[in-house]
Amino acid sequence: MKTRLSAAGATLLALLVTVLAFGQPAHAAAGFSVAGGKLYDANGAEFIMRGVNHAHTWYPQQTSSFADVKALGANTVRVVLSSGDRWTRNTNADVANVISLCKANRLICVLEVHDTTGYGEQSGAITLDRAVDYWLSLADVLAGQERYVIVNIGNEPYGNQNYASWATDNANAIKRLRAGGLTHTIMVDAPNWGQDWSFTMRDNAASVFAADPARNTVFSIHMYGVFDTAAEISDYLGRFRTAGLPIVVGEFGFNHSDGNPDEDAILAYSQANGIGWLGWSWSGNGGGVEYLDLATNFNPASLTDWGERLFNGVNGIRQTAREASVFGGTPPP
Repeated sequence: MKTRLSAAGATLLALLVTVLAFGQPAHAAAGFSVAGGKLYDANGAEFIMRGVNHAHTWYPQQTSSFADVKALGANTVRVVLSSGDRWTRNTNADVANVISLCKANRLICVLEVHDTTGYGEQSGAITLDRAVDYWLSLADVLAGQERYVIVNIGNEPYGNQNYASWATDNANAIKRLRAGGLTHTIMVDAPNWGQDWSFTMRDNAASVFAADPARNTVFSIHMYGVFDTAAEISDYLGRFRTAGLPIVVGEFGFNHSDGNPDEDAILAYSQANGIGWLGWSWSGNGGGVEYLDLATNFNPASLTDWGERLFNGVNGIRQTAREASVFGGTPPP
């Protein structure tokens, strides 16, 4: 849905008091942590995501993709998984293998459940609570991987309808994950198919952050047609920076069916302000958005125009990505 952004949003600034009242945690030696609106790795080094999304759940045989995106300079990969509600479930063994592949290729691994996409509008989409069930079923696989894995609870968990419970549902999901023993940094996606044109995430982010007992939550905005001007991009991301809340661009493209996002502005503003991003997506897109493939047929030697822009262009991956310090000079355990 194409909806313009406005300059309104004093609510978020007012909620800044809530965040500051809780203070900021010390860097957690066990894994990633958040402080002052920034993400830090287990060594206490600031980490800025520069990577891509990979549709693993639909292309589980494309395991060479991890090495391919690393060879092109990425430091992070966001991996599409399924809880089994809409697509074939990614098993514990499969998720363990994905984590192993990320670590072997010195990539930080953002794992997300895609079955939540468009809940309230798209038939078959599951709740965040159901996604939490899946994460808790993976507890044995995730344990001990806090230095390398970030848990993205659910992809685009609401469409353009029935999204009023976004804040409550995310707060409850985070509390359940923490009660279940997950100490990883948690990532939460915006509603409105990830684009938050309603400002629901923007205006409630501070309360969701405060609901996390670990204060270790990152917010993710997806930038497509709604974000087609530099002013809209800087206003949205800038409000999170002002509030001291961590924000990443979890998906974006150079074109889309709902409009033409300003990818140059996304890249430039993110670089100037230390904001992470993950381009959509490595390969395998269908349904009329094949132009969002970064590589043709998963071939790293055949980058598309979008792939050339993201990997090799100004403020792109090769120019700006820095490997997470946790990889040091030796393979991770």
